[in-house]
Amino acid sequence: MTNDLTNELNFELNLSHDELVKRTSKDCLIPKEMLKEDAKEYEALADGDKKALVHLVKAAKAIDEVFMKQDNPKNLAFKAYLEREVNNGNEDAKMTLALFNAQIGMNAVDSEANKIFLAKGENELPGKGFYPADLTKEEFHTILLKMIKDGEIQEVKNILNQRSMVVRDGQKLKGIDYTEYFAKEFSYIADELEAAAEVSTNEDFNKYLKLQAIALCENNPKNDAYADKKWAELQDTPLEFTISREQYADEMTGTVVENEELNKLLEENGIEPISKDSIGIRVGIVNKEGTAKLLEIKKYMPVLAQHMPYKDEYEQNIGHGDDEKQTMVDVDIVTLRGDEGTYRGGITLAQNLPNNDKPSLKIGGGRRNVYHRQIRISTSPEAKIKRQKRLDATLCKELHQYYNQEADHWFTIGHENVHSLGPKSGTEALGKYKNIIEENKADMGSLALLDVLVELGMYSPEEKKQILVTYAADNFLKAKPNLSQAHRVRTVMQSKYFLENKAVWLNEDGVLEIDMEKMVPTAQKMLAEIIRVQLSKDFATGEKYVLDNFVWTDEMEIISKKLKEIDKSLNGTLKTPLADKLAQEI
Repeated sequence: MTNDLTNELNFELNLSHDELVKRTSKDCLIPKEMLKEDAKEYEALADGDKKALVHLVKAAKAIDEVFMKQDNPKNLAFKAYLEREVNNGNEDAKMTLALFNAQIGMNAVDSEANKIFLAKGENELPGKGFYPADLTKEEFHTILLKMIKDGEIQEVKNILNQRSMVVRDGQKLKGIDYTEYFAKEFSYIADELEAAAEVSTNEDFNKYLKLQAIALCENNPKNDAYADKKWAELQDTPLEFTISREQYADEMTGTVVENEELNKLLEENGIEPISKDSIGIRVGIVNKEGTAKLLEIKKYMPVLAQHMPYKDEYEQNIGHGDDEKQTMVDVDIVTLRGDEGTYRGGITLAQNLPNNDKPSLKIGGGRRNVYHRQIRISTSPEAKIKRQKRLDATLCKELHQYYNQEADHWFTIGHENVHSLGPKSGTEALGKYKNIIEENKADMGSLALLDVLVELGMYSPEEKKQILVTYAADNFLKAKPNLSQAHRVRTVMQSKYFLENKAVWLNEDGVLEIDMEKMVPTAQKMLAEIIRVQLSKDFATGEKYVLDNFVWTDEMEIISKKLKEIDKSLNGTLKTPLADKLAQEI
């Protein structure tokens, strides 16, 4: 069941001609190229896996329509309008369509935290496309209060879970499971997964594809749990296929904890509000060499868990010994679609899934880290020149020797692993601050555990310095973000915290200095505070912690002005030549 808007709606373009020219220029819209048509990684695959890849690419392409409906109810109509205008020779519509396809939607935020609205009068919705476009927070709370008081407990659960689309039902609301709402799209994807499973060479991978196909076609969260559990066990497979479900976009569901009366009634009736999942798909080829390096850290996970603050006060996601419940793969990306491919000022380097709200974790499932090689690797001469200009303008010369782009990958490995450490449940009570705090935890854990990893032999003292300097140098932004940007808000919080604790500072020349001895202890201090906030399970506590630390300082403003002069990029666009070729095959 879908509520499609007619493709014949008309719109007015919001950006001026000059603004469109600027934003689609090579300086502002940066291409990120995934595997090429003749990629050696593809050529090395067995014939069966090559055939499977065709079906997986087609499945991925189909998720775009699902995501666009989740993101904004007018996305598809606006895209159709742009395509009509392009066919009529409208050059502004052509540029607008390029931006729309890059960010997969009509509204986005660029790397300077500017909100971009491609259609005039069509602003971003707090409930995105998950909720009725005209639903306000106040009306939302009022309707839920009445429904609970009227005894409609199950329907409220349907509304407040992560897998539903919400529509009006008279004076009430109704939650429709996404397997029903997107039945047509999900059925097509499931058929492609079944077809891939018939030809792929890896038995475990095929079992996962079949479980995932079932989960797409039945309104049963247990099916998701079985599929996610199997996916999280995959380690030695040639191909990578993920249906990702993450909750950064939905700004409506989490507001229920801000209403004291409503929050109390939810608790009394055993209703846990869980933000909506935006759905994406990743398709790739597992890189064996990169994966082998990742797995070096796996044996240390139980030791790291023992060094987490207040470890005796909560259950962690990982097991122990042979039951660590953590797999890791480095992946050469064929395509990213839907929520995975939304280039809105940036794109993720890696993911640790499933998230804590997913039912697979309740049936003994583990988690899996997937790293995106093509996103993190930038070897072009232009990128190297820009990187050096940034260092010259922002980092003390004596510290340049420790800056290492690969160290950012090492830091990211730590970040993703720490998502599997710390409190396993209860953070939904932090509402709209939950993701900010969790991302902050992962960053600080990555730094806080460095001394342990050096002692264990994972990193050398020199590599530790490289991680610390690279982190600090890259942690300053071009502009102050807004609170909906969890990954960037936590960056500001950390920069403020490290400045405040004098682990970093700007010298008289306005460039960054770092006290190596203070970096890890400062991270340990912040990590302990973050874990205490998560354990509080209290919205007000989380809000205070975020707002106290989300402060744009004079030092950040000095650095940001320099960064804007050096780096004119505002957004990016994914190029997927291999996927485009495979999508044309029968």
